[in-house]
Amino acid sequence: MGDAMAGEAEPIGPKIDWRPAKAPERVVHQGRYARLEPIDPERHGQDLYALAKGEDRLWTYMGYGPFADLAQFRAWLAECAATSDPLFFAVIDEAGGRASGMVSYLRITPGQGGIEIGNIWFAPVLQRTRQATEAIFLMARQVFEGWGYRRLEWKCNALNAPSRRAADRFGFAYEGTFLQHMIVKGRNRDTAWFAMLDGQWPAIRAGFERWLEPANFDADGQQRRSLRECGVAAPKRPV
Repeated sequence: MGDAMAGEAEPIGPKIDWRPAKAPERVVHQGRYARLEPIDPERHGQDLYALAKGEDRLWTYMGYGPFADLAQFRAWLAECAATSDPLFFAVIDEAGGRASGMVSYLRITPGQGGIEIGNIWFAPVLQRTRQATEAIFLMARQVFEGWGYRRLEWKCNALNAPSRRAADRFGFAYEGTFLQHMIVKGRNRDTAWFAMLDGQWPAIRAGFERWLEPANFDADGQQRRSLRECGVAAPKRPV
């Protein structure tokens, strides 16, 4: 059977007018409550280490850490600062100006329009705050609106229940679990995959923006409406 006949007989994906996305850049991403700065061991190391010290559970599902001392931690940060994939950022609290967490872009494929958010660790002081949520929003907004990607991924150890809940809360749809995907610190890791697509982003963005409005928080900084109530929800995947 010739190619033309095969093409008529077999279902294939729709044609798209596609140009490669931009490679991520080391630039500051500014928000209302938080900003993302390219990781700098000298500027961010002391704050990050102080907040992570004694919090070994932060590293349970990571491929690195915990770290014995500040020198070891800064040496690891220097390695992070030298890479472009992953591309690491520190999460800075705008109110206090202190680095209190890290995030990165990784598995970056501009030609196919795919990119992942990963290596996420937030110190306890940052967890479940406006700053933490805005950090993820800033990353996603840049991916779709600044650099033109089609697909933003979130992957985690399938046993990491908090990360799975976070992915769902932020509007990422669960796509499946890759069994025996990795070996991390000598242990098997099954990996849960989540993704957000460019066509879904406008509605998700609107929900984030409603949630991030100052009026959505009381005097103690507690949310009045959840992200889901503001319209951020993971779309259902077709079977």
